[in-house]
Amino acid sequence: LAAEILLATGARWGEVVALEQRRVHHCRITYSNTKNSKNRTVPVSETLFKKIKKRGGKLVFPSLDYSLVRDAIKEIAPAVPDGQAVHALRHTFASHFMMNGGNILTLQKILGHAKIQTTMIYAHLAPDYLQDAVKFNPIAE
Repeated sequence: LAAEILLATGARWGEVVALEQRRVHHCRITYSNTKNSKNRTVPVSETLFKKIKKRGGKLVFPSLDYSLVRDAIKEIAPAVPDGQAVHALRHTFASHFMMNGGNILTLQKILGHAKIQTTMIYAHLAPDYLQDAVKFNPIAE
């Protein structure tokens, strides 16, 4: 479940480890233990929401073992560089978000990047992003 949350929300490891049940409501997760100390809320599917709520307790993961999650990821994707297995899920989320047509400013908010330049490393993955000039210009048909 931890890997699923990481992949579905682009969260950092520490954010998922510290996730409290009270921060999960109405198909949203609010991360409060963030790198830049600012809360951020990310929507999740109803299916994932129910899985999380089913766990009960104060913390979603009262005793989450990093090595178990890392090893599971490495088993599925052995080419992931050492020390990057869990973070690769965050990168995968961001890459697929852009490849599926997501907005770079929305991605910045989801990932909690203070500067847009940090998020811009994913901009080139947006399909036909320049086509928005035709779609959204003032004389578009």
